[in-house]
Amino acid sequence: MRKTNATRMLTESALFIAVATVLSLIKIDLPFGGGVTIVSMLPIVLISHRWGWKWGLLTAFAYGAVQLLLGLDNVGYAGSFMMALGIILLDYLIAYTVLGLSGAFDHVLGKTRVSLAAGIAVTFALRFCCHLITGAWIWGVWMPESFMNMTMTNPWFYSFLYNGWYMLAELVLTEVVAMLIYAPLKKYIHGEDVR
Repeated sequence: MRKTNATRMLTESALFIAVATVLSLIKIDLPFGGGVTIVSMLPIVLISHRWGWKWGLLTAFAYGAVQLLLGLDNVGYAGSFMMALGIILLDYLIAYTVLGLSGAFDHVLGKTRVSLAAGIAVTFALRFCCHLITGAWIWGVWMPESFMNMTMTNPWFYSFLYNGWYMLAELVLTEVVAMLIYAPLKKYIHGEDVR
C-alpha cells in the first residue's frame, strides 16, 4: 500500500467516524423504546466497502469505542463485573465492530448495489443479536409487565421486541438511503477512484 493511500484511509476513516458520531446523536425516540438515528452506521459501512472488510473492522471498532465513551453511564447499571463486561462488549465494542464486515460481501457478490444492501442487512442483524443477548441477560431485569400491549413474562421475547423494533427501523432507513446514494457515489463507495 502506498503512503498516500494509507494517509487517505486514515483521514477518510476519521472523518466518517466523526460524521457517524454526530449522526448517532440525532435520534428519533420511538414510542415503544429505543430510537432511530439518522443513518449513523452508514458511514462505517461505506468505509468497509471502500477500503475492505479488514480496514472496515478496525474503523468499526474505533467507532464502537467512541460509542462506548458516549454511553459509559450504561455500564453503571450492571449488577456484576461480568454484566459490565457484557455491556461493554456486546452493547458497544462487538455490536459496532461487526458493521465492518459489510465490505466482505463485495468479495462474494461483486462490487454492486446488492453487495452493499446485503452487507447492511447481515451486519445489522449481527448487531441486533448482540443487543438481543444483553437485552435478555442484563436489561431484562427492567422488563415491564406489559410491552406493545402484550404481557411480558420472558426476557428473551421482550428483548427481541424492544431491540427488533428500533433495529428494524434503523435497517430500513439505512437501506433506503444507501440505495439512494449508491448510483452517484458508486465509484467512491467501491474505491474505484483510488489509484
